[in-house]
Amino acid sequence: MSGHSKWATIKHKKGAADAKRGKMFSKLAKEITIAAKSGGDPSMNPTLRTVMQKAKSINMPNDNIDKAIKKGTGELVADVLEEFTYEGYAAGGVGLVVYVLTDNKNRAAAEIGHIFRRNNSDFATRGSVSRNFERRGQIIIEKAAAEEDALMEIILEAGADDMITDEMGYEVLTQPNSYQEVATAIENAGIETLSSEVGYLPMVTKDMDDLAKVKSLMKFIDALEENEDVQNVYHDAEISDELMEQIEE
Repeated sequence: MSGHSKWATIKHKKGAADAKRGKMFSKLAKEITIAAKSGGDPSMNPTLRTVMQKAKSINMPNDNIDKAIKKGTGELVADVLEEFTYEGYAAGGVGLVVYVLTDNKNRAAAEIGHIFRRNNSDFATRGSVSRNFERRGQIIIEKAAAEEDALMEIILEAGADDMITDEMGYEVLTQPNSYQEVATAIENAGIETLSSEVGYLPMVTKDMDDLAKVKSLMKFIDALEENEDVQNVYHDAEISDELMEQIEE
């Protein structure tokens, strides 16, 4: 999940994933390979299980998933993947943290830098943007998937920090080191999740109420996420569902 406006942002990202499924397969294969380094058995590795669920949700072939797991466990030769982030600002002072997973850091830096400059921006000093974000586990669940009191009991017993409820559903928040236990407890209860990951969440958000600026921001983010080395883009913009829906029209 890459923004504070949960529901519309997820809808936007899912639409993009459907349109570029082959590229999503490649990105998810990298995530699976990294997750499988901690163990190739999904029943013993909740992070791997979560990424596999994400892959299956867009109909990624089982052969692709199995190959990615074997690369992570060392059964197949794999490129050495590096994880790192780039930071910068979009129009209106919106902070961006770009999470990258690549086998060629120089290529990634050149291509992502070009996208920034094409959108009238550039990389910011490391830490200048990310200091306004925190690493948190975030699990998004639709309203129909769970009963609020029962879900609250499950996640608190598993070590979650908080649960935010609105008319669309639930946002479960955890510390990174308790994410796997909470995610496993939710899965064991048979509750389906819409989105589940450890990512960067903004501590303070910036309200955006200008449609032109929102369109510019989403164009920038979409261009970044189209890059093969970019796994996710996190931002601190607060965008209403109504404005996001106008973008989709």
